[in-house]
Amino acid sequence: MSALAILWFFLIFLLIAIYFVLDGFDLGAGVLYPFIAKDVEEQRIVRRAIGPVWDGNEVWLLTAGGALFAAFPDAYATTFSGFYLAIMLVLFALIVRAVCFEFWAADSKWRGVWNVCFFLGSLLPALLFGVAIGNVLAGIPMDAQGNYIGVPLLGLITPFTLCVGLLGLVMFITMGACWLALKAPLGSAVQSRAAKLRLPFQIVSLVMFIIVTVMIFTMMSGTAEMVPELEIVRYIFAILFAAGIVVSIVMGKRDCSRSDLIVFLAQSVAAFSLVFLLACSMFPVLVMATPDSIGDPITLMSAGASDLSLTCMTVILCIGLPLVLLYHFIIYRTFRGRVKMEDLAEE
Repeated sequence: MSALAILWFFLIFLLIAIYFVLDGFDLGAGVLYPFIAKDVEEQRIVRRAIGPVWDGNEVWLLTAGGALFAAFPDAYATTFSGFYLAIMLVLFALIVRAVCFEFWAADSKWRGVWNVCFFLGSLLPALLFGVAIGNVLAGIPMDAQGNYIGVPLLGLITPFTLCVGLLGLVMFITMGACWLALKAPLGSAVQSRAAKLRLPFQIVSLVMFIIVTVMIFTMMSGTAEMVPELEIVRYIFAILFAAGIVVSIVMGKRDCSRSDLIVFLAQSVAAFSLVFLLACSMFPVLVMATPDSIGDPITLMSAGASDLSLTCMTVILCIGLPLVLLYHFIIYRTFRGRVKMEDLAEE
């Protein structure tokens, strides 16, 4: 197991964590859209809150997929072929969601349809991403060549993977509520509803996290293979996850506009910690294998690309990552602050 393979294992999870935080809040806002925006003006507020950043946030998903393909091609082949139908559903949902952004303002007669499609286009990815992660953690049936041999799509849905999917969905929704409370005009109905919705979803997040943790230690055979040296790190990320949500809950009760930013940042720490808790729990396995699998789990040792390839990727990362971060810094700085009512005229 080379140092570069270990580096890229955690870099891929870093990319996933960034995506979980950034695209998490705009997918969550899309799920909340029909419940938090009751008229056209309120719908414009929600759309304006995520409109300048949503497409840039999805770059991290593409980057994570590309990095997995280049760094660990065998793991990429197994997961993307086994989850093919689910991935196509996610891609279709994201495409529909993008179309809704463009057509909502231009076609007022069909706004009801675009609103429904926007909701579904946000809900499906938010749920299926978690289900996919649950399958990677629980294990998938593979043959000796590492090919998925289970039932397409339906074979991926089990009580455990569904619980992981619901945990991911609730975290997305919570991030969306925190973002809308931060970005909507202070005192507006959207801001008030978003602030009220944070607490119940934060509590549900903690409950789902406990349920998934209990299921892992009682039902999952793969937990026995966790690297003992990372046990302390796993505890640290678990504590950070819980602490992030607790701080978010406490600060959310304060009647101060600045507290909305702290709430969002604390919730982001919780989401970030959850992804790295997963990474430390799986290391060095990329894809678990079920007990009835013919093939072995896919690990860093069996799926890693050559050191030359990983070195080239590292050089490209050092050039490209600062540029992407600079882009995000400019965008978020340009559109910082709350949505102003005069901005809605542009929608």
